[in-house]
Order: sequence, then structure tokens, then C-alpha cells
Amino acid sequence: MTDIQTIFKKSNVAVITGGASGIGFAAAKYFASLGMSVVIADLAGERLADASAELKAITGEEHVMAIETDVASKDALEALERAVLQRFGRVHVLMNNAGIGPDTSIFSGQAGWDAILSVNLLGVINGTRTFGPGMLAHGEPGVIINTGSKQGITTPPGNPAYNVSKAGVKVFTEALQHELRNTEGAKISAHLLIPGFVFTGLTKGDRREKPAGAWTPEQTVEFMVESLKRGDFYILCPDNDVARPVDERRMLWAAGDIVENRPPLSRWHPDYADQFKAFLEKKD
Repeated sequence: MTDIQTIFKKSNVAVITGGASGIGFAAAKYFASLGMSVVIADLAGERLADASAELKAITGEEHVMAIETDVASKDALEALERAVLQRFGRVHVLMNNAGIGPDTSIFSGQAGWDAILSVNLLGVINGTRTFGPGMLAHGEPGVIINTGSKQGITTPPGNPAYNVSKAGVKVFTEALQHELRNTEGAKISAHLLIPGFVFTGLTKGDRREKPAGAWTPEQTVEFMVESLKRGDFYILCPDNDVARPVDERRMLWAAGDIVENRPPLSRWHPDYADQFKAFLEKKD
């Protein structure tokens, strides 16, 4: 099991995509507080500049890079890696966190589908494939953390492009960890972050104040770090509305659609409403 204390430490280097806000920025602040060198990659704009200034106030200008990056572009990710290696030499933490969530339906416009799959899925795949070989080659312990979603596991109705992208992140990260643990001499492990309801720019909509049911990005990162210390691969985060046992029941029911030969998404099918309610309330 990876000793996270040998990775999250002073002078090591963390790269976070989508690092200018939300969970990514909370992670960047945590790493900066440990004295790590931190690279945040995000779209250009005031938000990236403000995040960079706040991180520099925590750990010093010499330990922070803020790089304009569109993770939908493999060329941009390769340019990001070159800039990081030129400045810091190596990477110990890669957090593929950038994500978007415009509304889609099965037959909605192509642009929404292309954008979500390019950022949420290919951004994770190409980010890993760009940074991973160098992380393996330098021989020091490290982690790759990919941000998934419960929607990639239970795949609820609504926004199918988002669900597909996050389901792909789950499958990719599982395959990544399998390959890493079977690579001789590898000191890199992979982990799937599965946030609960977190109050971020992606989820807040028109709300100005955090709903009572949501966690803050900082709470999510704290839970992530504790899970990593235990060596967890699946970092399944609760929130103030949904406890872990409820998430587990929902996920088991989703898998049961195949085993029990129920209609897909039977959790939302009126003929199965009572069965699902009883399953959710079942006491083991």
C-alpha cells in the first residue's frame, strides 16, 4: 500500500487540472499548505489568476505555476507537461479533475456531447497518458487521482453525455490501477474520487449560498486525503444528505438490473418503485 506521507510532502510536485476552482482548488490549497510545489491548469481568465495569487500567498511564488490549459486538447496537455518538467523536474501527484456538465439529451446537439466527452473523459485519459510514463520513470512514489461521479455508476436519467463520460472515467481508472499494480517496480497508484453533492461552480446553478445538504470542496478533499491514507481505490464521498449506506444500496440496485434482468434504470421505473423503496430500507 502506498504511504501517502512519502508523496504529500514538502518539495514534491502536484499537478491539478481544473485547479482554479471547486475541488481542484481546494486540493491545490491543501498541497500548498504542505509546502509542495503546485501547478494548477485551467482555462484562461480572472479565476485562474486569482487562484494563483492565493496559492502564492500560502506557499510562495517560487512553488506555484498557473498554466492556461484546455484539457480537451492533447497538444495542450503535452505542453503543460513540458512546462511543468522544465520548471520542477518531475511530478508526484496528478489530479485529473477538470470537468464540465452542460445539459444534454440523447438527441441534443453534437456540440454538447463533444465538449463533455472531450473534457471529462478524454481529458482524464490523455492527462494520464501524458504524465503517467514520466511519473513511472522517475521512480519515486506518486498517485494519479481521477475525479469521477456517482452518476457514472448509477447513471440516473438526465444528462446522458455526463453519465457516459464519468462511467468511462471509472472504467479507465480501474484499468489504470490494474496495470500499475502489475507493472514491475511501479511506485505509482491510481484512485477514483467519487464526490457526493459538493457546492462548486459545476453544481451551484443560480444559488449564492451552499445548500445544507452539500459539502464544501474542502470537506471533500479532507475525506479524499483520509481515504488515500487507508489506501482506498474507490473514494466514495458522502455528503450531508446522503450517507454511505444509501449510496451503496443505490449502486447495488443498479448492478442488480443486469443480474435480475430488470429494465434499465429500474430505480426510476414506476413498476419497480415499491421494490426499490423496500430494498433501500432493508436492514441487513
